[in-house]
Amino acid sequence: MNVSPLSNDSVLIVLSILIIFCSSFITLNVNTSRFEFVEKVRVKWILFSILAMELWIWSMQFIGITSLPVDGSVIMTLLSDNNNYINYVVGLFFALTLLVSVFNLHRNKVKLLADEYSRQFDSLIETATDGIVVTDHNGIITQWNHGAESLFGYHKDEVVDQNVRMIFPDAFPTSDIQEFAGQTRELIGYKKDGSQFPIELSTGYWETVRGDYHSLIIRDITDQRKSEEKISNLVYLDSLTGLPNRRLYNDRLESTIDQALDNKTTHTVLYLDLDQFKLVNDTYGHQIGDQLLIEVSQRIKSCISKADTLARLGGDEFILLLPNSNYTKAEAVARNILNVLAHAFSLNDEEVFITPSIGASLFPADGTDSETLVKNADIAMYRVKEEGKNNFQFFTSEMNDLISRKSKIAMSIRKGLELGEFSVHYQPQIDIETENIIGVEALVRWNHAKLGPISPAEFIPIAEENGMILHIGEFVLRTACLQTKAWQNAGVEPFRVAVNISAKQFSQGNISEVITSALENAQLAPEFLELELTESLIQGATSAIAKMQELKAMGIHLSIDDFGTGYSSLSYLKLFPIDSLKIDQYFTRNINKDAKDAALVDTIIQMARNLGLNVIAEGVETLDQLVYLKNKRCNQAQGYYFQKPLSPEKIEELYSKA
Repeated sequence: MNVSPLSNDSVLIVLSILIIFCSSFITLNVNTSRFEFVEKVRVKWILFSILAMELWIWSMQFIGITSLPVDGSVIMTLLSDNNNYINYVVGLFFALTLLVSVFNLHRNKVKLLADEYSRQFDSLIETATDGIVVTDHNGIITQWNHGAESLFGYHKDEVVDQNVRMIFPDAFPTSDIQEFAGQTRELIGYKKDGSQFPIELSTGYWETVRGDYHSLIIRDITDQRKSEEKISNLVYLDSLTGLPNRRLYNDRLESTIDQALDNKTTHTVLYLDLDQFKLVNDTYGHQIGDQLLIEVSQRIKSCISKADTLARLGGDEFILLLPNSNYTKAEAVARNILNVLAHAFSLNDEEVFITPSIGASLFPADGTDSETLVKNADIAMYRVKEEGKNNFQFFTSEMNDLISRKSKIAMSIRKGLELGEFSVHYQPQIDIETENIIGVEALVRWNHAKLGPISPAEFIPIAEENGMILHIGEFVLRTACLQTKAWQNAGVEPFRVAVNISAKQFSQGNISEVITSALENAQLAPEFLELELTESLIQGATSAIAKMQELKAMGIHLSIDDFGTGYSSLSYLKLFPIDSLKIDQYFTRNINKDAKDAALVDTIIQMARNLGLNVIAEGVETLDQLVYLKNKRCNQAQGYYFQKPLSPEKIEELYSKA
C-alpha cells in the first residue's frame, strides 16, 4: 500500500494533543497555585514551569514529525532541509497558550491583592472604637462595625441591607449624601431602644465599578456636650443662683431690641437691689446671705412668665427683662415682687426680712440700646433708695439730669481739693445762760469752678459713696486746727473748734495718728479740739469704744452728733467716754409745733444732765426755740438765730467785739 509522504499517524497525533493539554495544565497550575508562596519558592516553581513548557514544545515537535508515515530518509531530508512548517504552526499555538497563562497569572494576582486589601479594610473598621458604617449610593447599609453596634445597639445582621435613616431618621439626606462627603457635622442619633444622643459624623465618598459608596465615621459626643454645657454655664450662668448672668442677660436684651426695632413693640427693664443686704451678711454671716439670695431669686421667678428673663448681676443686684410689656404690666410685676419679698425668710431657724428697691426703664421711651436702658433703670432704682427704699419707680428725664450732676460732682471732688475750691466756715456755739460764744463748729464749703456753690447736703453723701470723704475730712481737720491756732496767735481768746468725723474716717485704723499729726502740724493743744461722732459709726463696736478712750486720753473733747436720729442705745451712753450730746436740728425746729418732739428734747436734756453730760441744741432759728431750751436748762445752742456759718475773718471780728 502506497502511503503519502506527508500523511499522519493518528495515534501519535492524539498523543501530541494530550501532551499539549497536560503541559499547559501543569504550567498554568504551577504559576497560579504557587503564587501565594514566599518569593524564593515562587521563583523555583516559575523556573520549573518554564522548563516544562520547553520540554513539551520540543516533545511536540518531534512527535509531530514522527507521526508522519514516511521513511527515515524523508524525515532526514525534512530536517536537513530545515522545513519548519509544522514548527511554525505548533509554535504559534503554544505562544497563544503562553499568553493565556500570563493573563491568568495577572488576573489571579489582582484578585489576591484585592482580597488582601479587603481583609485589611475589614480588620481596620472592626478594630476602630468609632462607629463606622458603609452605605451604597441609595443609603443602604453594606458594612457595620463593632463600634457602630456599641453606639446604636443594633447587631450587624439587623442593619445590613437597611436604610441608614433608621439611625438618622430626621437629619440624614440620603438623596444628597454625596454633597456632604468630606464634611464633619453634628447630628442626633437614634439607638435601638429609641433613645437619642448627640454624635459627630464625618463622611467620605468613592466610586467603584460596582457602584458608589459612602463611609460614615460616627463618634458619640455626649461627654463633650456635657463639658461644653458646664463651660457655658460658667460663662453665662450665675454660679450661686443658677440664673443668667450679666453676659447672657445683655445678649437676650440686645436680641429683644433688634426684634423690637422691626415689629415696634415695647419692652421693660427692671433693676432691683436689696436694701440693707450688707447688714444681713454682717449679722448672720455670708452663708445665710447666700441662702437668702437663692430664696429671693426663687420668689422673684414666681412673679414672672417663661418669656421673661431674670438675671443676677452680682452681689444683691438683680435685673429683669419683660418683653412685650407696657407701664401697666411692668408696674404690676414690680408690685408683685415687692409683695412676695415682704414676707419673712426662714433661714436656719432665723426670721430674716429684706426689702427691694426697684427701678424701671422702657424701650424705646427711655432708651433704644441695652446700655442706656440698664443705666436708666439703675438711676430710677437709686432714686427709690434716696426716697426711702422698698418701692418702685419708673425712670424720668429729670432723674437723668440729677444723676448727670451727681456724676460730675463725684468726679470733681479730688480736683476741687487740689485747686483749692474747698474752704471751711465756722458757726459759733453759744452758752444759753450767758449768750457768750464758747466755741465754733467747722463746716466745709465748696465753690465749684463751673457749677458754683454746692451744698454739703449734696456733695457729702456723694463723697461718702466714692470714698473721697476721707480726703475731705482730713482737709477740714487740718484746716480747722491751723485756723484755731492762727486765731490764738492773733490774740483771740482761746476756744474749742468742733470737727465732724465721718464713719469711714473713724473706721480707719490710723485715725489717732491722723488727728495727732494735724494737732502737731498746727501746734494746737488737744483740749481745743472737739470731735463730733455720729451714733451709727459706734453702735455695737467694741473697737469704737477703745478708739474713743484713746482719743479722750489725748485730751480731746468728744461729743455724739445728731443724737436721737440713729440707732440709739442708752446702754452705750455709760460706756462712751463722751463730754456732750448734740440734739439734732430736726427735733429743735419742731419743739414749738409738735408736742412729741418737745417731749423728746426735754427727755434728752434731762437724761444728759443726770449722766453729767453737756447738751447742745442744733438748728436754733427762733427766740421761742431759745426760750424753750433755756427753760429746760439746755447748756448750749447754735443756729441761724445767733449766726450763720462765717468765714475765718468774720469769726475773728466777732470774737474781737465780744
